[in-house]
Amino acid sequence: MKASSLVKNLEYKGDKPAISVLFETDSTKEIRIVMRKGQLMKKHQTPFPIVVEMFEGDLDFGVEGEIYHLTRGDILALDASVPHDLGAKSDCIVRLTLSKGDSVKRVEKVIE
Repeated sequence: MKASSLVKNLEYKGDKPAISVLFETDSTKEIRIVMRKGQLMKKHQTPFPIVVEMFEGDLDFGVEGEIYHLTRGDILALDASVPHDLGAKSDCIVRLTLSKGDSVKRVEKVIE
């Protein structure tokens, strides 16, 4: 069994989103993204499908020219190679599920 918390040891950064690995399973990497209101994650794409869950707050999730307003409890799945971007409308806690083959470093580069 593996366990973690989406709300313990939160670290909001003033200039960019904060990314932390919650844990890894045999098939996924569970990531927490903490964003302050106004922070952005520029347009990027993933080599594998992802799942995004809004745990707290609200953000605009841009996909192929459309903006999806995500609020607490919303969850979405996105196929590989689909460009997307994020903009925090309030302070946010986002859970991101990556494929085991994907890299946390890739996600960190998006916010640099």
